[in-house]
Amino acid sequence: QLVESGGGLVQAGGSLTVSCAASERTSSNYNIGWFRQAPGKERECVGSIRWTGYVDYVDSVKGRFTISRDNAKNTVHLHMNNLKPEDTALYYCAASPGSRSNSRDARDYVIWGQGTQVTVSS
Repeated sequence: QLVESGGGLVQAGGSLTVSCAASERTSSNYNIGWFRQAPGKERECVGSIRWTGYVDYVDSVKGRFTISRDNAKNTVHLHMNNLKPEDTALYYCAASPGSRSNSRDARDYVIWGQGTQVTVSS
């Protein structure tokens, strides 16, 4: 089970952190990916972190977003800096089996959270 939190409204150029709380089993054995979906657009991957800690980011967020995991709290964080209006979306975390490499394909993820809204005003 995955539960996101921390979304909200922020001005362009600001920062926001969204978090994904996982059950202990999910956190230790699965990779966690972050996805977002804006109205009228397809769901897209922003990045992921393997259970080993290896991270991957898509080019549009590289240098602005950072994914980290707190294994003691079974939580993964998506730290977002220098936010832009085009970052506005519903943000989801999802889990894929730890045996896989970092994936940007939503079909590789088997457990999904309910999503948290991030809105960036211009």
